Amino acid sequence: MAGGAAQVETRGIGPMIKLLALDLDGTVLDSRGNIPAANMEAIRAAEDNGVLVTIATGRRFRDARPIGQRLALNAPLITHNGALLKFADSLETVDFSLLPASISAEIIRVGKKFGGDALLSADPHGKGILLYDRISDDNVPLQKYVQWSKTMHGSEAEESVHHVHLLEDVIADHEVIHISFSGGCERMAEMQSILAGELGDTVTLLATVYPRLDFTLLDILPDNASKGTGVAKLAERHGIARDEVMAIGDNFNDVEMLEFAGTAVVMGNADPSLLERDDLLATLSNDENGVAAAIDRFIFGKS
Repeated sequence: MAGGAAQVETRGIGPMIKLLALDLDGTVLDSRGNIPAANMEAIRAAEDNGVLVTIATGRRFRDARPIGQRLALNAPLITHNGALLKFADSLETVDFSLLPASISAEIIRVGKKFGGDALLSADPHGKGILLYDRISDDNVPLQKYVQWSKTMHGSEAEESVHHVHLLEDVIADHEVIHISFSGGCERMAEMQSILAGELGDTVTLLATVYPRLDFTLLDILPDNASKGTGVAKLAERHGIARDEVMAIGDNFNDVEMLEFAGTAVVMGNADPSLLERDDLLATLSNDENGVAAAIDRFIFGKS
């Protein structure tokens, strides 16, 4: 898709957009983790125009909730890469999928055999709990994430993040939404291949890859979960057709959502392989208010 990172794609406007699904990191948020004012204003304008707007993110609900509350969205958040749909303010759980205990145990067994550090996300009816039993000394990104999560949730840190002796011993006590591993790109690609071989179609494997940081987040979800299925459930709930759905994302865990949407837009900072796809439109980068530019173009028809 030539010029995708430099300008908004200029195809004609399609059907009226009734549902807008937005990825969070690398899309709504700039590279400093902030919501640009232009994006905020454009999202509000879309909602004022009758569009149902949601965040569709790989983040667990508790980590996405503060941003969802700040955006004051009129739809539930699609979190855990589509495994949990839940309202930010009321905490009403709309829909969720779970990993069976036997499969969770197998994920942890295979991952630990490879040397990975597992994070287990649970509690679809509450704000969410994160459990872990070890973090390797060389897994600095995961150390930083756990510390960030504890800091972010302040007085709720203790109920948010639990360190346990062995994850295998507590699986049966929790409703597991998803399990994740993280690390360098090459190592996580190898782990993804091993997990795919061991687990087959019993799970959904999604990788979020940041080559410049040499960091990959590998999420293992229920077999029926993805951002695409999450957006589909929300659309069906409101009687919205696929061609009335618009999605914006920047990474590989957005692909199912983009392929579901009638209007699919990738950010200018997306992987080149996504920008080169003829079936995806392009907008500016997340540091150039790409979400606002796409909303202006494809919802309001501005040139």
